[in-house]
Amino acid sequence: MTKSIDSNHYRLDCAGKTLDLSSPTIMGVVNLTPDSFFDGGVYGSTVNPAQLGRALDSAMAMVRAGAEIIDVGGESTRPGANPVSAEEEIRRTAPFIERLRQQSDVLISIDTYKTEVADKALHIGANIVNDISGFSFDPAMPEVCARHQSGVVLMHTPARPGSLRWSQDSGAEDEEVMRRVTGFLRHSVELATSHGIESIVLDPGLGFGKTVKENYRLLARLDELHALGWPVLAGLSRKSFLGQAIKRPGSDAPPPSERLFATISASTIALMNGADILRVHDVEAAVEARAVVLATHGASE
Repeated sequence: MTKSIDSNHYRLDCAGKTLDLSSPTIMGVVNLTPDSFFDGGVYGSTVNPAQLGRALDSAMAMVRAGAEIIDVGGESTRPGANPVSAEEEIRRTAPFIERLRQQSDVLISIDTYKTEVADKALHIGANIVNDISGFSFDPAMPEVCARHQSGVVLMHTPARPGSLRWSQDSGAEDEEVMRRVTGFLRHSVELATSHGIESIVLDPGLGFGKTVKENYRLLARLDELHALGWPVLAGLSRKSFLGQAIKRPGSDAPPPSERLFATISASTIALMNGADILRVHDVEAAVEARAVVLATHGASE
């Protein structure tokens, strides 16, 4: 990684491609799963040529809209999700990654915490491993990433997806969420750097085992994570804590399909508070939010 002096402008070397974070970057999400919380089942099984084509069309549309990274997932990590085998995850993601790499030089991220899945994806053209466990679920993951010289996204989570539940505010003390998250991520960074990994992005894990208030506290203090010395990713697209903020009195929180405006608002806040990467389902909206933030920053200089 190279970093310009007195700024948060990073350039990461990711398995032969450069991720330039001198300006905030948009990561578009393609979930090849039947059960992800927002787009599960949209693309079905990519073994089917028609469904594979639909997933590729969606990814290329994201690239044309301004996504610099496509994040590919073969297992849902929503709270309470059932795990799948590494073989099934590879079956879902490998054909897509191979075809996308043939069609585009866009950076490709594999959203997995399994070494077998990461190894296969990196071998066929992925550049980044997006590990929701911050290297805490699979001790062999750092070696695989180091061998491929990939970029890594290290996320904070307190438990495996199947053990997580939607967290409601209970009145419990949440002032220490920043301490818990930074302590976890500091350990993840130590694991990565001890294996020679130099291209690291940190993700506080918004929506993963945190109360609504804790999620907003992390969003408000996002820039503090830069004290760890690495760029920061915000993954907040259409998540439950946004629905809690916009629900009408006496009504349930709106479903993910009705959280776009809240996502745009939260994305803008994340960028204003130092996010280097936005992980989103709606690339065009994120690109416009970024443009407004950059124009505002430019006018204030």
